[in-house]
Amino acid sequence: MTKNHNHQHEGHNHQHHAVIALTNVNNAFIVGIVLNMLYVIIQVFIGFRINSLALLSDAGHNFLDVGALALSLLAFKLNKSKANNRYTYGFKKSSILISLFNAIVLLISIGAIGYEAILRFRHPEPLPGITIAIVSGIGIIVNAVSALMFFRNRDSDLNVKSAFLHLASDAVVSLGLVIGGIIMYYTHIYWIDPILSLVVCAVIIVSTWNLLKDSLRLSLDGVPDTITLKKIKAAALKVKGVVEVHHIHVWAISTTQNALTAHLTVENDTTMLQIQKIKEEVKHHLQHENIHHPTLETETRLTRCTENEC
Repeated sequence: MTKNHNHQHEGHNHQHHAVIALTNVNNAFIVGIVLNMLYVIIQVFIGFRINSLALLSDAGHNFLDVGALALSLLAFKLNKSKANNRYTYGFKKSSILISLFNAIVLLISIGAIGYEAILRFRHPEPLPGITIAIVSGIGIIVNAVSALMFFRNRDSDLNVKSAFLHLASDAVVSLGLVIGGIIMYYTHIYWIDPILSLVVCAVIIVSTWNLLKDSLRLSLDGVPDTITLKKIKAAALKVKGVVEVHHIHVWAISTTQNALTAHLTVENDTTMLQIQKIKEEVKHHLQHENIHHPTLETETRLTRCTENEC
């Protein structure tokens, strides 16, 4: 009785913490969108006024990040959608598709920024470096504060992770622009402006490439990087009565939930009641391997399917 009570109590605590985490992430998205949109407006206004490509390209980058945050917030809400007769998993997969879309859009933006930077590099224009430094200093504060709001939950969801990476990289870019603005102010070397634009491009590539790979793999129903089939097999074989585990398929339902189908081979004389208990115990072990929706089929040594039959 005590064991069951403790298990229920732990389950209640997990649900309570999950609700708090969902609320915190939802608020982080909203605050991040508002702060970064205000900063984009400031960058565009000042960038056009002083004709700074570095500020304008970073504004374009930040605007895309605002769009990415908005889409991630949408995915975060769709991820909680309920199943229906047409969509038996709800709209959970949308979180993966939106993550992939965000990565592609960010990489496409590199081409436009890079092209303009090369043109400007040939014909640098005098710029007020101290103004660039001040505006970029505001960007460090905005992006750092926004990124910190996602820090605690960055490993819980691919979209939350992408939001954290984008905002953290934006803070680093802003720091680079501050340094570049100060250098321009004291040295009057104005080709630093397009150079900084190319640095923005490099940062986008680095911060986005892994996100693109992860989201593309998950959209193709690949195995999530947090899961290994060896551990899945080992977890199932821990259960007494399981002789073999094969025909394993693992895929992501969303950026936070994973599904599995597998065949369990048991002894020939295993009863139906024993099989039911074996399944329940295997599912319990799989929960610790980040498998949320397992479907298990059992067979005996005599009825075990061959590779082709499976």
